[in-house]
Amino acid sequence: MIHDRLGAIDYDERGDGPTLVLVPGSCSTGAAWRPVVAEWHDRYRCVTTSLLGYGRTSERRTVSTADMAYGAEMLEAVVRRAAGLTGAPVHLIGHSAGGTTALAVALRGRVPVASLTVIEPPLPELLRHSGEHGHYAAFREMTDAYFEDFHGGNPSAIGAMIDFYGGAGTFAGWPQKVRDYAIATTTVNLLDWICAYSFHVTQTCLASVEVPTLVVRGGASHPAMKRATELLAGGLANGRLATVEGAAHFMIATHAKAVADEIERHLAFTYAMTSEILAHLPVKPEESAGRM
Repeated sequence: MIHDRLGAIDYDERGDGPTLVLVPGSCSTGAAWRPVVAEWHDRYRCVTTSLLGYGRTSERRTVSTADMAYGAEMLEAVVRRAAGLTGAPVHLIGHSAGGTTALAVALRGRVPVASLTVIEPPLPELLRHSGEHGHYAAFREMTDAYFEDFHGGNPSAIGAMIDFYGGAGTFAGWPQKVRDYAIATTTVNLLDWICAYSFHVTQTCLASVEVPTLVVRGGASHPAMKRATELLAGGLANGRLATVEGAAHFMIATHAKAVADEIERHLAFTYAMTSEILAHLPVKPEESAGRM
């Protein structure tokens, strides 16, 4: 637990090795990463947290103040704790709304990040700013209907949003405990969507993110989400797109091994890229003398 001046923040860690900060999506906590973490058998120091309003992380937003900066500030506190006194860069990994928040952190550039992995972050404004009006409309129509349904008195309105992501019947197939938590945190998820629509990501600003970035999508995901990930990967200075075949949005649970393998490949790519950059740096005279 982090006792921040603006409220408590979930913080847990396990394992040894390079530090990975794992950020879950909406309607979940850091526990959502357990299937993926288990695939690594403690080869990494895995730090997990929860987004604003979930788990033990205090909510900081209201309907009138909701903005992505609140979530970014919270996640920056987690990264600083994980980086410790040395300030060593961490590998930042986010799923869904956690991926959007991780991207916001990378854009702000206020904490040390060695690499970034985002798994299907909802970025409707990237679609709109890129002229993808049909795909933007798919998100807008879904969320407008979801908000109207919930405010009209349907406590299970979130189910339609979950099915938009995972396909028809996804919400009904979840364990009762998981469905109950999603329903109980619907008002928090509505704030997440307000933040998503206030996050005006463009190709121009994405080009400023220079850390090696892996963008992961599911082969069976919604076409609007798949297009958003293509635009995201293509706009980043060092972005790569990977597709987990047969998977949809909730792949960290349904395709944990495939996701874990993609992340490990990205870590290896990042280390290789960093080593190549260091090898081509000019050698200072005193360093050259030391090698003789």
